[in-house]
Amino acid sequence: MNDAFMHAATTLENDFVKKWKSSGGRVVGYTCSYVPDEILHSVGILPYRIRGYGAGDTAIGDTYFGPFICSLPRCMLQLAGEGKFAFLDGAIITPGCDSMRRLDECWRKAGSDIPGAMPKFHFHYGVPHKYADYTIKWFTDETKRFISEMEKHFSVIVKEEKLRESIKLYNESRKMLEEFEALRSADEPPFTGTDALAVIIASSAMPREEYNALLKAFLEEAKKKKGIGGRVRLMLVGSANDDVELVRVIEESGALVVADNLCFGARLYDDLVEEAGDPVFNLAKRYLAHNECPRRYGDYKRRLEILREKVQRAKIDGIIMQNIRFCDLHGAENGLFERDLEKEGVPCMRIEREYGPLVEKGRLKMRVDAFIERIRQKRREIA
Repeated sequence: MNDAFMHAATTLENDFVKKWKSSGGRVVGYTCSYVPDEILHSVGILPYRIRGYGAGDTAIGDTYFGPFICSLPRCMLQLAGEGKFAFLDGAIITPGCDSMRRLDECWRKAGSDIPGAMPKFHFHYGVPHKYADYTIKWFTDETKRFISEMEKHFSVIVKEEKLRESIKLYNESRKMLEEFEALRSADEPPFTGTDALAVIIASSAMPREEYNALLKAFLEEAKKKKGIGGRVRLMLVGSANDDVELVRVIEESGALVVADNLCFGARLYDDLVEEAGDPVFNLAKRYLAHNECPRRYGDYKRRLEILREKVQRAKIDGIIMQNIRFCDLHGAENGLFERDLEKEGVPCMRIEREYGPLVEKGRLKMRVDAFIERIRQKRREIA
């Protein structure tokens, strides 16, 4: 495992960000994978996905949100109030859900109360809840509005030629990550699911040119390694998870996470951006289409089919469906997934958890152990 990936995945202001800032570079954070990285990259700004990783408590977050809401945006606001995002030159908030939508107004309020809590550039980036011709147009217009506001604030110009170069660079990442996905779900993967998550998280926390070079080297090394066999093969789905420790706990019980359907995971690099035609339209089309999230109204059957396909391709023995407490979108959909997949003979386990440190690690491990034993018992009965 390349230590650079794990470092980037487990450190907010990692060494890559520090190096970027020390050379005079600017960093703009965003809360959801609907934001096109290529636009920021094309003008020399480092795109950075904002996380709540490392928050020790949520006292500040609770002040503005209240306690009865998803702990992910509360942890994000906590870190902002503590000055942990001082390296950001801007923040882009998307309405991925109502909790994340409220982060926009709560962060603005906290910024007026706590000096330095909010970056000077703060943009609310609207995202439609359906995928259709008229919503692609809407999202294209919204993307143009974002470009205009960013250009004015940072005194830059998004040039078509540079944007096309950025699209090509990011498509190279996605193609390598497709190869990475195939290795991950092989009969004997050459790396763990813990390492896989670190590789993916790092993609949103470091300069893309450096990431591509490291990923290429990682893939070349992985192909030479002896694979990992003999473990129960699991898939992880549900709410945002950027904590490698959650996967590590699962794998310590004798499992291997060989696939996922997470926005901090395989959903991040699905699909390429078309390189011919209007680049802004192509970006809007791809970013609106790729994220198979339950916020997307009316697409449950398609999302279920994605899980079925991954179960077959990756030879999944069972699925762990986790959701952050108060996450109604994933909590409700996980119940539907469990109902439909259990009928088809796919063992499923649902976990409700808090985002952040694994304060319930013992309880989680006990449940994972029982789930793995259930799968092994099923194997024995079939044999």
